[in-house]
Amino acid sequence: MKKIQILGTGCPKCKKLYENVAEAIKDNNDYEVEKITDIMKIMKFDVIVTPAIAIDGEVKSSGEILSVDKIKELL
Repeated sequence: MKKIQILGTGCPKCKKLYENVAEAIKDNNDYEVEKITDIMKIMKFDVIVTPAIAIDGEVKSSGEILSVDKIKELL
């Protein structure tokens, strides 16, 4: 199972990115979603701007709210 990690402190943008990820994978059971809100853990990803999304530990985007379609492209 692949892991999608949403990196952010819980701001509205982070919540929207989480909602978009949930929508993108709603019919796909191959993914596990994890929210990471601890700033020290976020820093380990070398992310400066949130929200960010990582797939299997690799940051794919930071500082923007990806659309559902864009998330599907990443997957």
